Amino acid sequence: MANALPPFLKAYHRTATFSEHSIPGGLRREHSTKPGVWGVIHVISGILLYTVTSQRHSWILNAGQMGLVEPEIEHHVTPLGAVSFYVEFWK
Repeated sequence: MANALPPFLKAYHRTATFSEHSIPGGLRREHSTKPGVWGVIHVISGILLYTVTSQRHSWILNAGQMGLVEPEIEHHVTPLGAVSFYVEFWK
């Protein structure tokens, strides 16, 4: 997972805040962002498992942590109990 967004990017969209009950199915399945689009997962409360399939690696994101989603990288999320989070998109 990248450590920081490239400095020239700007935020352009934010999802609704999701809970373990309202996460869209598309976020739970393998998906990717479009070319040049980064995602930033913001965990507000609880724990979210962020998995990057191509790297065969997962990160546990706790409340207050962020997960960076690089462009075109297959990934998915899994709630680990009660969770609240949203995703920002940057390009």
